[in-house]
Amino acid sequence: MKITYYGQSCFLFEIGENRVLFDPFISPNELASSINVDDIKADYILLSHGHQDHVHDAEQIARNNNSTIIATFEITNWYGAKGLENLHPMNTGGKVTLPFGTVKMVNAVHSSSLPDGTYAGTAAGFVVETENKTFYYAGDTALTYDMKLIPEQFDVDFALLPIGDNFTMDVHDAMIAADFVQVDKVIGMHFDTFPYIKIDKEEVMEVAQMADKELILMEIGQTIEL
Repeated sequence: MKITYYGQSCFLFEIGENRVLFDPFISPNELASSINVDDIKADYILLSHGHQDHVHDAEQIARNNNSTIIATFEITNWYGAKGLENLHPMNTGGKVTLPFGTVKMVNAVHSSSLPDGTYAGTAAGFVVETENKTFYYAGDTALTYDMKLIPEQFDVDFALLPIGDNFTMDVHDAMIAADFVQVDKVIGMHFDTFPYIKIDKEEVMEVAQMADKELILMEIGQTIEL
């Protein structure tokens, strides 16, 4: 499984022959100026919620690739009104089987509205179970006891957790979340893009070390294999 980071909370997963993109916010992000959105290939686009810093480039990438957008019922309706046809609506607690594995939509504690102010349903995270790896993509969320339900149903290999504070968990809460989900490997997200979520990387790495967790802070454009 290859993972490429495009900044903020946007990751592209290459799972077998399938390319699965999460929360594309690239073109307005000055930190991701080296990334050409039109070069990104995606079969599926998973959107955790409707805020602009998670959906901005979804329509363009979906049109370029004939991608299927997977999101809450309200978000897929919004894209349907824009003329997109490859849409899979979900809601919290639901699960769908796709060519690369299963996707379960789980609870996130966060607000959600689309860039024009349209109600976007509730914010969500995803648990993705593939043939070789299972991972938890938290989206934007506070620390919540609901996370403790995840390892009761899934054997999670790693988690992608927000660490930027202010709008989401900080790194301290993220390490507790990692304990709740029962993972030792965490990929950090939702940091540095805006002044409100700037982090001290040395400090957050020390927090992770003290929690006995492996915290991975990817560079924009970097690809790793897990």
